[in-house]
Amino acid sequence: MTRDSKYSRLKIKASTTDKIGTKPLYQHLVELAKKKGISGATVFRGIMGYGSSSAIHSSRFWELTEKLPVVIEFVDETEKLELFYSEIEEELQSMPKGCLVTIEPTEILLQKKGT
Repeated sequence: MTRDSKYSRLKIKASTTDKIGTKPLYQHLVELAKKKGISGATVFRGIMGYGSSSAIHSSRFWELTEKLPVVIEFVDETEKLELFYSEIEEELQSMPKGCLVTIEPTEILLQKKGT
């Protein structure tokens, strides 16, 4: 990554219960992004939220299967993220439940490699 390149953040907002095949959507996408060489991915699990269905989902201790909001976030060069999205768009479109995908420009201030 260089400061001369244009970077973006790709966000996919979905649910912890969404799956691609037998895997959770978030796991499938993070593993695929790693294979495709996307620089970074993070999954955030929310405690409450609602989407286009307007049904509010929240954490309740008595529920065995929690349907909670999840945000899957990727950061890389804009061109790479646009290509990655074009490769996963059909899978996202074919999911039975809704999701929201956004992309926004971002600036990398520091990327320090770990050990």
